[in-house]
Amino acid sequence: MGDLIDIQAPLEQEGTKAVVRNWLREIGEKIKSGDPLVELETDKVTQEVAAPADGVLVEILMRNGDDARPGAVLGRIGSELAGGEDAPHYSPAVRRAAEEYGFDPATITGTGRDGRVTRADMDRAFAARQAGGTSPEPRPDGGRGEPGSSRIPHSSMRAAIAEHMLNSVMTAPHVTAVFEADFSVNLSYTAYIVLASVAAMRAVPEVNSRWHEDALETFDDINIGVGISLGGKGLVVPVIRRAQNLSLAEIAALLQDLTTRARSNALSRADVTGGTFTISNHGVSGSLLATPIIINQPQSAILGVGKLDKRVVVREVDGIDTIQIRPMAYVSLTIDHRALDGHHTNAWLTEFVRVLESWPS
Repeated sequence: MGDLIDIQAPLEQEGTKAVVRNWLREIGEKIKSGDPLVELETDKVTQEVAAPADGVLVEILMRNGDDARPGAVLGRIGSELAGGEDAPHYSPAVRRAAEEYGFDPATITGTGRDGRVTRADMDRAFAARQAGGTSPEPRPDGGRGEPGSSRIPHSSMRAAIAEHMLNSVMTAPHVTAVFEADFSVNLSYTAYIVLASVAAMRAVPEVNSRWHEDALETFDDINIGVGISLGGKGLVVPVIRRAQNLSLAEIAALLQDLTTRARSNALSRADVTGGTFTISNHGVSGSLLATPIIINQPQSAILGVGKLDKRVVVREVDGIDTIQIRPMAYVSLTIDHRALDGHHTNAWLTEFVRVLESWPS
């Protein structure tokens, strides 16, 4: 077939693993060096892999949903002559589907170029056989499923998030403390949360740290990741860099920009790397109290902010106790107990709440 050039997954990637999300070109298409060929997705960001040379796409070795480890060969580029020759008939993804579903790809009609069978063809054929009332076919998990149930395959982002969460729990012993805070502030209150976190870091710098087996590494720059929900697709955590140098208005503007780009799938790898601390604002979806897992190992802590609710509280005014209605929320700091102890946690939350409540309402 002549010399072929490998299309490789990047050697450096952000996230626990990458999976193939979408091929942008088909076998037989002419391509130029630098053309985007395939999208890879991690639990944090989507990135494009570009063509390493001019030529023709002659092989696709990894299909949607396949793991793409650093340096893995995703496909191959050949000369125009090589593009006219036959490529392998079944991809690794199709061969795996044949093993999982228990039928021969040769028994179905392919919809790929030149009639090739794709993983999507295998999935559709399996679903049709199940719906057609034929004898039960083997399921990918070896089970039959409950009557009246249906299976919704995990997206690659959801699977990556699940693996990341499990790895975090297995790596670090988690401990959580909960305080209550008065959120009588203006603007987007997330901006105040970021700035109050910066102030708390100055009081307890050990929280802005990374655990190593032989030492605790603390950072001068406070790079705060803010979790942004993508609805049913999962979440991403873009980072506000050097937050200690930013004003409240600058933080609010950055949050708006990052949120807009996150929800339009326009974040870059640089936007989601380098965080030293994370904020999970789970209250926006109605949660009163939660204890988030440290999703971004090896950070030492994550702040959880619950739903903002009007509550009746007692406040002292001129030496007299008064009953007031105030916007309140529970805030939790979950720590890696290897790196931090209860006194760090409570001191950090005490300063966080003090600063947050010191702004004029």
